[in-house]
Amino acid sequence: MNVGHAIITAGMKGLGRKVTEAFLQKGHQVTVTYRNDRERADQLKNLYSDQLHIVQADVTNKYDVQTVVEKAVNQFGSVQYLINNAGPFIFERKKLLDYTEDEWDDMIRGNLDAVFYLLKQTVPYMREQRFGRIVNYGFQGANAASGWLNRAAFAAAKVGLVSLTKSIAFEEAEHGITSNMICPGNIIGDFKEASISESREILDKDTPIGRSGTGEDIARAILFLCEQDSDMITGEVMEVTGGLNVIHRFR
Repeated sequence: MNVGHAIITAGMKGLGRKVTEAFLQKGHQVTVTYRNDRERADQLKNLYSDQLHIVQADVTNKYDVQTVVEKAVNQFGSVQYLINNAGPFIFERKKLLDYTEDEWDDMIRGNLDAVFYLLKQTVPYMREQRFGRIVNYGFQGANAASGWLNRAAFAAAKVGLVSLTKSIAFEEAEHGITSNMICPGNIIGDFKEASISESREILDKDTPIGRSGTGEDIARAILFLCEQDSDMITGEVMEVTGGLNVIHRFR
């Protein structure tokens, strides 16, 4: 895997934290965004002072998104990897008609529009160097345009992102750029920042392989997709679920 510069949105906690650490441990330079938790950002900065550039940004704001890339390029030069980890989520379960217009706008702007603006800013650099790797996040079953009860706004944005992921993969293939999507399974709580070895210590009867997914599982999959020799894999939606997605269960 060629050492380069990765932009990782919301890479300071949760699944993004393990992805950021994985890129840094491979020797990459990383620009990472955070929204509020500066203390956690500083903790990681202390470990990787020369490799890590931290930018505060709200991905629902297109001007913040554009500024992230400007600052990233000023810091490290070109961009080889774009990991769109950020994705606003409303934890309260409610039907579509109970969403406010502001909530709907936040879901669309943060999960779909932000990727558009980041692509507009980063793909020209990737074209110039004839190499680029784009990884977006979906949800389990997104590739089938599944509905998601009481999560309709988030699901609509992510399913739109599936089509965008595939479209940009086809359009930019001639420039050596790949675009793929990772769909995590049911990774919750502390498992988002856990290692695979930690998850193997706890039996998960609901997951076919017998353990919960972790942030490390997601990071490993993303690093694989970002390898130079992974160029045959583009426009794909990769489920990382431990087998949860392979059997349709009627309930």
